[in-house]
This record gives sequence, structure tokens and C-alpha cells, in this order.
Amino acid sequence: MNELLVKFNGILNEYNRRKIYSPIDRVDGRVKSIGSILEKASRKNILYDELEEKMEDLAGIRLICRFVEDIDKAVDIVRRRDGYDLKILRERDYVKEAKPSGYRSYHIHIDYPVFTAFGRKDVKVEIQVRTMVMNYWATIEHSLKYKYDGNMPVYLLERLKKSAEAAYQLDKEMGKIREDIHEI
Repeated sequence: MNELLVKFNGILNEYNRRKIYSPIDRVDGRVKSIGSILEKASRKNILYDELEEKMEDLAGIRLICRFVEDIDKAVDIVRRRDGYDLKILRERDYVKEAKPSGYRSYHIHIDYPVFTAFGRKDVKVEIQVRTMVMNYWATIEHSLKYKYDGNMPVYLLERLKKSAEAAYQLDKEMGKIREDIHEI
């Protein structure tokens, strides 16, 4: 995790040093808590000895962008590394086609080689690329749903979905404002 954070923060810093606009505004990362891993394994019927092979998001990196248009550029930064220091396994575009909940983000599942004292080990990592607004919505939605342990009332789920669409409309409007400013 720390290696990937250093690499992506290094890219961000390089843009900043060169005074070039970066499609990546911020880099975050996390390793799932043991409780979260066990809960997901139980929900998906993954045995303990299959965790490393079957759970693709034990570790996660978030590339946070300012604008929706920056997401494709940030994804391209990851794709250019494919075959060098990581291997892309799968991509899922929830930006163009939101999940039923309204969630939006671009997911890239990778194998990342880690060199330990006992040799090379490929670790599965999920890279999420999203805007600040998408990140805000996803963070708040997750914390609100946590209270209900998967049993949130339908009317609240509908309100969350509407708020996700409002957030996406805000993202699009901010992009249009940026375009208009560049045309002046």
C-alpha cells in the first residue's frame, strides 16, 4: 500500500513541480479492516484460505480528481503502467453507468508485485478513480448505510440515489463552468 501511495503521490508531485495541471488532485489509500474482510468473505462465501486469491480489494487506492473529465486521464496514467510495475486484471466503469444505488466511480483491479524477505508476492489491489463530489457522496452514503447493517428503509435508499444524481449533476455543471472559463 505504501509503495503505491508513494508512486501515485510522486506522479502528482511531478505535475505540481512542472506547474502542469494534474488530473489527480489527491491520493488516498487503505487496507480493509479485519472485520470488514471477514464480513465480506462471509457475504460472498469466500473461505479464509481463499481470501488473497478471491478478494480483490483487500487494499485500495483512491485517485481523487477535480472534474469528471479528469477521470479518463487518471485512468490512462494507471493503464500506462500496465505490464511494468502492475498488471491490470479488470476495469469497471461506474461513472458512465452508475450502480443501482447511484454510486459512481471507475474501478481498476490490479495485481501489484510486492517483494518480501521471502520473495515476490502479487497482491490484489483495487484502484478507484473518482471526483471529489463522488468521493464525498460515497463516503457519506457508506457511513449512513452502516447504521442499518444492510436493512435501510427503501425511502431512504431512494433519497440517497437522488442525492447521488444531484451530486453527478453538480460534477457535470462544474465541468461546464470550467469549459466556459477556458473559452473566455
